[in-house]
Amino acid sequence: MTIDHITGLTCLICGETYAADEVEYVCLKHGNEGILDVRYDYGRIGQEISPATLAANPDPTIWRYKALLPVAPDAIVPPLAVGGTPLYPVPHLAQSLGLEHVWVKDDGREPTASFKDRASAIAVVKAREKDAAVITTASTGNAAAALAGLCASVGQANVIFVPESAPPAKIAQLLAFGSTVLLVQGTYDDAFELCLEAAAEFGWYNRNTAFNPYMSEGKKTVSFEICEQLRWQTPDAIFVSVGDGCIIGGVHKGMKDLLALGWIERMPRIYGVQAAGSNYLAEAWEKGEDVLTKPPIAAHTVADSISAGLPRDRIKAMAAVTETNGAYITVSDDEILAAIPALARGSGVFAEPAGAAAWAGLAKAVERGLVSASDRIVVMNTGSGLKDIKSAMTAVEMAGVTPHRVATDLSSVKKALHL
Repeated sequence: MTIDHITGLTCLICGETYAADEVEYVCLKHGNEGILDVRYDYGRIGQEISPATLAANPDPTIWRYKALLPVAPDAIVPPLAVGGTPLYPVPHLAQSLGLEHVWVKDDGREPTASFKDRASAIAVVKAREKDAAVITTASTGNAAAALAGLCASVGQANVIFVPESAPPAKIAQLLAFGSTVLLVQGTYDDAFELCLEAAAEFGWYNRNTAFNPYMSEGKKTVSFEICEQLRWQTPDAIFVSVGDGCIIGGVHKGMKDLLALGWIERMPRIYGVQAAGSNYLAEAWEKGEDVLTKPPIAAHTVADSISAGLPRDRIKAMAAVTETNGAYITVSDDEILAAIPALARGSGVFAEPAGAAAWAGLAKAVERGLVSASDRIVVMNTGSGLKDIKSAMTAVEMAGVTPHRVATDLSSVKKALHL
C-alpha cells in the first residue's frame, strides 16, 4: 500500500533510500542490522494538520496525529484508547531536587499499562495492511503485553516470545489476552533472535523493535503530546529510561518532526537513563565507541524492561543523545528501587523499575550539574508499578515502610499509631 505523505525509508547505516513498498523491514545491504527511518513530506503534512486543527480535534488518542503517522488516512485503527496520557506537574518532587519546573508523563496509564501500546497500535494497523495471519514479537514483557492487548481488541492472532524470567504479572497479561506465549529459556536477546527466525520461517508479521521501522513512529507520538500539553513551549530536557533504545529514538524522531513542521523552535536535550547492569549505550557514549561494532554485554538489572545486552535500536538511541547535546546517565539497581516510592510519594505516579529509573536519572543529573534550577524538565514513566509488584515490595521495604497489624479494636489502632 502506498501512503502519499511517506517519501521513503532511509537506512541509518549507509543512507540508501527505498520506496515505502520496496522493502518491508530493513535495508537490503545490512541484514537484520539495517534499521530504516521513515521519511515524510512535511509540506504536505503541514497542509493537513496544525496546532490549530489539533486544538479543535476531540480525539485524545495517538490517531489525532494520523497525518504524521505511517498509516493511510482511512486506516481502520484498534478500538483501545492508546495515547492521550496525562502530563502531571510535580512541584513537590521538583523542590526536593532544587528544581522549579518538572512534569511526569505517565504512560503507565495506557490500556495495557505501558508505553509500548503506542508502537503496538501501529503494528496492528500495518499488519492488517499486509493481511497478516499472525503478528509476533520478542519482549521482556511490556511490548508483548501491549501487542497481546491490541491484538485481542481486533481478534488478531499473535505469538509472543518472552524470557521465562519475565515478571509473572506481565506473563499473566499475555495469557489473559489469549496470546500464544513461548517462554524462552534464555535472555531477551535470545528471544529476539528466535523471534526473527520464526517470523521469517512462518511468514508472520514482525513487530520487533529496531527491526520494524514503524515502531519508532508509534513511540514518537509521546513527543507530540508533551509539546501540545505544554502549549508548544518546548521543554529544556526530557529524561527517559533506555533498554533497546526504541523509546528514546522515538522521542527524538517526534521532536524532529515538530521542528521540521515549525511547530517548535528548538530541540530539547534528551537524557537516556540506563541501569548499571545494562549500560551498553551509556558505556559507548562515555567512551566514544561505535555501536555498530561494539560487542554485546551481559545485562542484569532489576528493571527488566530496560535489560538488553545488545540494544537493537542503538543507532537511533545514540543519535537521540548526541544530536541534542544530552547525555547518558547510569543508575544502580538500588537507586532505581529507591526511586519507586520517591516518585510515588511525590507525584502519585506508581512506576515499575524501568519507569522509576528516569526519575533516578534526573536526580543524578542534578548532582552532576547537567540541568539548571530553571530548566523545564519532563520525566517519562514508561510503565505501571503493577507490572512488577515483587520489585515494588522490595523498594518499600528498602525505604523502611511496613504495614501495621492491628486487632479489631480501637485501642490497637491507637497503639499502632502511637496516639
